[in-house]
Amino acid sequence: MILYPAIDLQDGKAVRLEQGDFEKSTVYFEDPLDAAKQWIDQGAEWLHVVDLNGALEGKPINTQHIERIMQNCDVPVQIGGGIRSHDIAEIYLTLGAGRIVIGTKALEDPEMVRRLADQYDGLIAVGIDAKDGYVAVRGWSETRETKAVDLVDTIQEMGASCIIYTDISRDGMLTGPNFDGLKTIAKKSSLPIIASGGIASLEDIQELKKMEKIGVTGAILGRSLYEETLDLKEALKIAH
Repeated sequence: MILYPAIDLQDGKAVRLEQGDFEKSTVYFEDPLDAAKQWIDQGAEWLHVVDLNGALEGKPINTQHIERIMQNCDVPVQIGGGIRSHDIAEIYLTLGAGRIVIGTKALEDPEMVRRLADQYDGLIAVGIDAKDGYVAVRGWSETRETKAVDLVDTIQEMGASCIIYTDISRDGMLTGPNFDGLKTIAKKSSLPIIASGGIASLEDIQELKKMEKIGVTGAILGRSLYEETLDLKEALKIAH
């Protein structure tokens, strides 16, 4: 199981939101590169970087900071937030992204995702962001009538390499993941699943590790690292 320390960028700073609420933002690092280096020093094998401004505005905003992280860190970087065109996707992939995450556009333009998946095999992930079981888009500001689980078949047909499943109600709250929702998605999908939202403790990592057999191959860690409710080195031992 791979653990992905999250670096969420808002106005050039590394922050964490509560339940995706941009008004409930806590700054943890003025320079996001400092966060990246800290997690790598503790053993991180991947980083998960999200352009929060980009997710809300639908275009890259924090590209300069993302590029600095990729240039100065020797681990692959998974990038999401505002990737809603083929050209934007190619910008990040050309810069050397280890993987990009497409959310809103996967629902609105599946064909674009198919083209990218054909062109960049293994480098395209699709995010399912769920609120009360339904898909949320545009920086989680809109909820659609599509159930999260019903999106799985469509994503598989796109040729995505994996699914990142986030329960918005748990995100940034340190209340533990939505294990039931995660199991529902994992059992429906033949693709690897990366869990996101609410992971707070080593016990949560242990429970997620048990779900490897149904396809949960990774977990994104956010506030638990920044608030030190979870030790990354110990979490990595469990994941390995």
